[in-house]
Amino acid sequence: MTLPQEALAAPASEPETPLIRRPSGDLICDASLIFDQPGLVRKLDDAAGEAQDALGLRNACVRILRQAKEDGRAAIAKAFQQHPFAARPLTRSYTYLTDCLVTAALHMAQTHMHPLPNPTRGERIALIAVGGYGRGEMAPFSDVDLLFLTPYKITAWAESVIESMLYILWDLKLKVGHSSRTIKDCLRLGAEDFTIRTAMLEHRFLAGYAPLGEELATRLREDLFTGTGRDFIEAKLEEREKRHERQGQRYVVEPNVKEGKGGLRDLQSLFWIAKYIQGVQNAADLVPLGVFRPEEFERFVHAEDFLWAVRAHLHLISGRASEQLTFDRQVEVAGAMGYQDKAGRRAVEVFMQDYFRHATAVGDLTRIFLTKLEATHVKSEPLLERIFRRKPRVRSGYSVIHNRLAVEDETSFLADKLNLLRIFEEGLRTGMLIHPDAMRLVTANLHLIDDDMRQDREATRIFLDLLLKHGNPERALRRMNELGVLAAFIPEFEPVVAMMQFNMYHSYTVDEHIIQCIAQLAQIEKEELVEDLPVASSILKNGVNRKVLYVALLLHDIGKGRSEDHSILGAQIARKVAPRLGLNKSECETVEWLVRYHLLMSDMAQKRDIADPRTVRDFCKAVQTVKRLDLLCVLTVCDIRGVGPDTWNNWKAALIRALYRQARRALETGMEDLNRENRGAEAKKLLRAALPDWSRADLKRETGRHYAPYWQGLHVTAHVVFARLLRDLEDSHDLAEIGIDVHPDEDRDATRACFVMADHPGIFARLAGALALVGANVVDARSYTTKDGNVTGAFWIQDGDGAPYEADRLPRLTQMIHKTLMGQVVPREALKSRDKIKKREKAFEVPTHITFDNEGSDIYTIIEVDTRDRPGLLYDLARTLATANVYIANAVIATYGEQVVDTFYVKDMFGLKYYSESKQKFLEGKLRTAIAEGVERAEG
Repeated sequence: MTLPQEALAAPASEPETPLIRRPSGDLICDASLIFDQPGLVRKLDDAAGEAQDALGLRNACVRILRQAKEDGRAAIAKAFQQHPFAARPLTRSYTYLTDCLVTAALHMAQTHMHPLPNPTRGERIALIAVGGYGRGEMAPFSDVDLLFLTPYKITAWAESVIESMLYILWDLKLKVGHSSRTIKDCLRLGAEDFTIRTAMLEHRFLAGYAPLGEELATRLREDLFTGTGRDFIEAKLEEREKRHERQGQRYVVEPNVKEGKGGLRDLQSLFWIAKYIQGVQNAADLVPLGVFRPEEFERFVHAEDFLWAVRAHLHLISGRASEQLTFDRQVEVAGAMGYQDKAGRRAVEVFMQDYFRHATAVGDLTRIFLTKLEATHVKSEPLLERIFRRKPRVRSGYSVIHNRLAVEDETSFLADKLNLLRIFEEGLRTGMLIHPDAMRLVTANLHLIDDDMRQDREATRIFLDLLLKHGNPERALRRMNELGVLAAFIPEFEPVVAMMQFNMYHSYTVDEHIIQCIAQLAQIEKEELVEDLPVASSILKNGVNRKVLYVALLLHDIGKGRSEDHSILGAQIARKVAPRLGLNKSECETVEWLVRYHLLMSDMAQKRDIADPRTVRDFCKAVQTVKRLDLLCVLTVCDIRGVGPDTWNNWKAALIRALYRQARRALETGMEDLNRENRGAEAKKLLRAALPDWSRADLKRETGRHYAPYWQGLHVTAHVVFARLLRDLEDSHDLAEIGIDVHPDEDRDATRACFVMADHPGIFARLAGALALVGANVVDARSYTTKDGNVTGAFWIQDGDGAPYEADRLPRLTQMIHKTLMGQVVPREALKSRDKIKKREKAFEVPTHITFDNEGSDIYTIIEVDTRDRPGLLYDLARTLATANVYIANAVIATYGEQVVDTFYVKDMFGLKYYSESKQKFLEGKLRTAIAEGVERAEG
């Protein structure tokens, strides 16, 4: 954050600053390539001599400066392509170009448009750059903030000069923020508004009457800044806190480079405070002042350079001022900065890991800096709070400084390297935050955490206690992770630190996801989520091996980022790490199994029909014991909830809960409970009880018209709806009649749409098309043919926000579905203009995988299609299968951000499975063609 040297005012003997500007510091290319000042000054003066009137003069000026601006920007961009990390020369270059354009515009306005040979004292203007422009840090499309300073109330001449100059700058398409004030105005407004005060803190004299600029600098320092440091600091810290609340955590996957946590604004805030309090002109001045150590300042410089480079590339790629690093822009910025695919990871993932590591460094530096301010500049707590607050008792070797845990003697502390772990235990025990000076001490001595310490029993005891004993493992793990202790103690964890998962499903980096999962487990243990998670809460209440569960969660994604399956690789890593953490042989085997199969329950529940006895039977064969089932269920719940704030919902909860209860029952009482006949008899009994007003004959006809899969696949509430719809259909005696019931299923966060009509080929595809046309997302679908030639279809749908349809939208939804099923609207044609992939989603690479499974169901072939999600996909796939004479019994849809897994339970036209490899390849080819054609439509 170097201030340009031309900020120094011109000497009093030469009060009007000359037009020619000197660049400050190194530029990204030769200054003459950015702006040929002597040549352009001559061109401007010549144009002024040739102009016939004021409008012609302005047009000529704009034409000359526009070309100069375009040439200068092109020269900077070209040089930046060759040196994509040269952030500081880049910001200075844009500042230099802007300075030249702004002062040239002022020169034309003062000298040629409104000449005033003998100005009075009141007819003086000092042109001041403020804000980021004043600091001399300009991104390609940064705002140009200007202050026109006058000695007294603005005169007609000054007003004309300012207006003409601004018109020139606006015609140049510069985004100009401006104000016209006297020094008195500046002091008054600065006292009232901290934003204005901050902007003026960074003021830089550009041109005009230099003594006026000097007077402003003196008055600001003496009359406004002096003695108001505490107020300014507290205002900036409050502003920072609100900004972080708006932008979210440091690890959100689409960060704001400027305003987000760990972004440029955090670094700028540090510099503003340092400049306000200590008068520093350069961040390097913070080292001799003792605020930063040399190595910390080096991290400051690297983080700042990196973030500025990212921001500049983002601006150039977007062609405008853009600060949000969206998914599509991440790919482009990574490419512009020269990142390449590496070791099974995409270039964009390597780039974003660097980004998050720099953002973490910014957080560390912020803590260090603010600690130095606390003792002298932050207001004390109210006296009563200080008197009555109970001071925590800390163990020997520690002290309390400003309510934070500090180290009494650094030499004694480092004499026992286990203290590098004990300090986190003491922090949890006392409930105190660790003092940043103690954090610096830990970070500087990570080399002490060696193999001997990793094998030390007391070290593993401390580490496991951090997870198991104090009730807040999230806080300890996050701080250990940020300081590098977690990766030092478990080196296998280091590769996933700040590792981004480049998809729309995960909201956090891998390490943060793991910590979020452990936070979820701690909450369940403290019985804070009993209402939301009754099954997981009861499992923990009844007792499980907590050590196994916490260690398995800590390691479950540790294999990510490599070309191998992360579950298999993670299990191999767990085999090495778990014994090192003091687990016995049996516990190690369980941890390894949980890591290897941590996706099993989630996949079975979301990608398979859990109403099919074979699904539950196969799941039980894999799990084998109730003990494992309990552990896996809790781990699965924490894993899904740790993905992001909106990932878990009642639909997933209902699936996991149902699979768990069926599997537990089967494991405890035997697989016979999964028998189709048993479950069918139970379902029929429930239906009879739910329809007490029906005659025995009606009930007998209803229970006799359905095949076995119908009874095991639906809840009794759906059986009741279908029974009534079928009776109404019979009463109507109209073969073309369609019965529809659309009703919110609050227990599943979805709307259940039930359909009854005469059966005919392709009916499933028609239903899917009708729902796609109304914009509904299908999350589950079941279709059953009756013995008397009708079809019953049950679809669970959500709106575009993943929520059930509100009651007032249901009549219109029903009407539109009815029209489509009656053939009044053709889905295939109507969907062409709708199934577009959003621009930010196009950056994701989602390869298509199609598998055929004849073992997962006793009756059906299971076709699993794993591909990119888009509107109308389910309809395209179902229509393709129907055209190939495939009967679709039901479909299960699992969505993971931009990726979707559509699973179809199918039979051929003779009611047989698809065993033939040639038939499987034929169907796969048809499905791939449908997907490719849909993608082509979606991408326009």
